[in-house]
Amino acid sequence: MPTLERNEKEKIDLKSLTLPELQEVLTGMGEKAFRAKQLYQWMHEKLAGTYEEMSNLPVSLREKLRENFWYCSLEIVQVQESKLDGTRKYLFALRDGNVVESVWMKYKHGNSVCISSQVGCRMGCRFCASTLDGLERNLTPSEMLEQIYAITKHTGERVSNVVVMGTGEPLDNYDNLLRFLHLLTDENGLNVSQRNVTVSTCGLVPQMKRLAEEGLQITLALSLHASNDEKRRKLMPIANRYSIQELMEAVEYYFQKTGRRITFEYSLVGNVNDSDEDAAELSKLAGRTCCHVNLIPVNPIKERDYVQSEAKRVLAFKNKLERNKINVTIRREMGRDIDGACGQLRRKHLGEMHQNESEA
Repeated sequence: MPTLERNEKEKIDLKSLTLPELQEVLTGMGEKAFRAKQLYQWMHEKLAGTYEEMSNLPVSLREKLRENFWYCSLEIVQVQESKLDGTRKYLFALRDGNVVESVWMKYKHGNSVCISSQVGCRMGCRFCASTLDGLERNLTPSEMLEQIYAITKHTGERVSNVVVMGTGEPLDNYDNLLRFLHLLTDENGLNVSQRNVTVSTCGLVPQMKRLAEEGLQITLALSLHASNDEKRRKLMPIANRYSIQELMEAVEYYFQKTGRRITFEYSLVGNVNDSDEDAAELSKLAGRTCCHVNLIPVNPIKERDYVQSEAKRVLAFKNKLERNKINVTIRREMGRDIDGACGQLRRKHLGEMHQNESEA
């Protein structure tokens, strides 16, 4: 059984175990193997918040579990609901006092949840609030799952699409991400289709190639945001490590191995990366592989001086890509009235906590 992250009391993270691992653990404790399936269903299908809810497990077993395992269950600190489109932004408290945020979005085709993969981020992208305070720590598989489970219970509605595009760089937390993906899509749990899962990356080339080898059918979304190395380095420090040429080779490798179309995320920043020349360069890049370009009017944050491209410029950029036969959409803006950008709600909460502490 692989080594799993443990909490301060060295208890194994129960909700991060796969079904075969649970069977091994419980039989090793002298329990019947079928108890593992019951326990797994309580955690990942019935979404039990505590051991006490697991009514068909013997009290003695529940006590053993309580003594030997950490059971992840997130507390909702705050919920913001958009008056514009019903989007909800959740702030969750973790066991160690950190907080993370997630977003629930309702579409005609089903409900989508965007989750965080780290507390903070170390990638340093210039227009992102998530990275302003650096990386605190990685999230465990169970903490990623729990964002979805808690929102499912709170809304009373099934989640059909999951996007790992909140705070953090998912591929910087690779092993935990991979375990999360297997648990999320396991037929014995929520059974979310792999084709309905999207993982975003700012461009960690070795991990992109490694992910291509995993035999998954998820969508990979590359945060590109510039069509040449010079501009990309100004927006994204990771571009100093990996060139666009290396990125494109990784993208082409991912498509070759999986057959899955790549999504290029492109945040349009006024007078920075939204010119006709930028659109022409992006068309050449996108034309090299099977991809979809998702244009995102940048969500301004007060700590940076970047501004959103004007609506007519966004439309002109899209039209130029389409004339070059590139599959492109403009992302529908959700929750703009509720600290919509990644990291904004968490940062606002931490600022209020620090202010209260200084006033105490």
